[in-house]
Amino acid sequence: MEPIQTEIVVIGAGPGGYAAAFYAADLGKKVLLIERDARLGGVCMNRGCIPSKALLNASHALTIAKESAHRGISFGEPTIDLDQLRAWKDGILAKLGQGIASIAKMRNVTVIHGRGYFEDSGTLRVETGEGQKYVKFEKAIIAVGSRPAVPKAFDLGNPRVMTSTEALEIADIPENLLVIGGGYIGMELGTVYATLGSKVTVIEALDAILAGADPDLARPVAAYAKKAFKEVRLKAKVLEMKTAGKQIKVTSEFNGQKVEELYDRVLVSVGRTANGQDLGLENTKVERDERGFIKVDAHMQTADPAIYAIGDIAGGIMLAHKASKEARIAVENLAGEGEAVNGDYSIPAVVFTDPEVAWVGLTEAEAKQKGIAIEVAKFPWGASGRALTYDRTDGLTKLILEPETHRILGVGIVGHGAGELIGEGAVAVEMGATAEDLAAIVHPHPTLSETIMESAEVFFGHATHVFTKKKAAH
Repeated sequence: MEPIQTEIVVIGAGPGGYAAAFYAADLGKKVLLIERDARLGGVCMNRGCIPSKALLNASHALTIAKESAHRGISFGEPTIDLDQLRAWKDGILAKLGQGIASIAKMRNVTVIHGRGYFEDSGTLRVETGEGQKYVKFEKAIIAVGSRPAVPKAFDLGNPRVMTSTEALEIADIPENLLVIGGGYIGMELGTVYATLGSKVTVIEALDAILAGADPDLARPVAAYAKKAFKEVRLKAKVLEMKTAGKQIKVTSEFNGQKVEELYDRVLVSVGRTANGQDLGLENTKVERDERGFIKVDAHMQTADPAIYAIGDIAGGIMLAHKASKEARIAVENLAGEGEAVNGDYSIPAVVFTDPEVAWVGLTEAEAKQKGIAIEVAKFPWGASGRALTYDRTDGLTKLILEPETHRILGVGIVGHGAGELIGEGAVAVEMGATAEDLAAIVHPHPTLSETIMESAEVFFGHATHVFTKKKAAH
């Protein structure tokens, strides 16, 4: 069989992979895109970002209905049709997947569904449903992503022990759900199940949930979880799990005591691991670190000059938009479009809990850890008219500033719709805006975006809706 000839082959059609393939095609390259799944979009679209946000939005409707009585609007007890909920969620995924496939066709990107395996630094074997195909390429981009990590002690081979993949299928609404891990995945999916009616217990080994988030921003989420969840146990750990009939028997340690409990389902959300196995990387010059992530330089190039790696498989922060950005960097370098370099930009992070948490740039905790001098300005949402109309005054907008220049080094937001607001913070950090800039920009009223402007005004001591002492002139 004659091998397929292409300039660029991309392995993995997630938000990094298809972005790379489309951009390379836009630059006039002949591109082949390899994807194991029947539907394009990768983990983010099929088993991560999109389905989780769909379920969070659906469950939020229950919260709104429940909390509307004090506004004079009352509803009957809601009924939940899980089949219809799943069908609605799956319909979104199908529509998005079809859209990506259509755009690939418009751009003349050839898609092959199968598993890619490197025979050498210029040949890829693809195992498809119709047999093996061989691809000869000039350059390759690996974008195969990551998968949920499941420690051996938790891998019982029992479907009642779930990762985020199974949890997003909403097979049922368990009466008692244990979530192992209080990171963003555990807290987001815990919120979904708690809202749907499960009694949720979270066990987190650290002394706070949402490790990595600014404590100021995580605090309102912890307050919500305290009300919505059955329990959140910090500085606790699971020692053992066993199948017990139709339940899971869990032995944990908390407050120096061993606790044995039965749960209907357990969600393991303790991180993600690289999908670097069974790629034939040993047949290339590609190197991996001790955790299995592919080593890349600032141009996203591996130790093999013909092969690049982007997204989760390249390590670092595991976010879809980080993968998409790295796709651009890799393509521009391999296509000779300039010396694009990774690491000179800020990556916004969003946790879609209730309330949402979002930040970009430097955090206060990072500044303290690195010994960076900063000033902080905070605007509480209790002073926002728009937040009051949402009945969501639990928010906070926070600026991290360089003392001498007043340049915005970081922005943190917790509150309703924080994920939609952080984009302005990303622009401010990336463009080197100052507190004067943010304070001078007219923001529409009444909106939550005003809190960004008013947090800058807080810095100078003349915020309209918050009284603070005037800042001394520099």
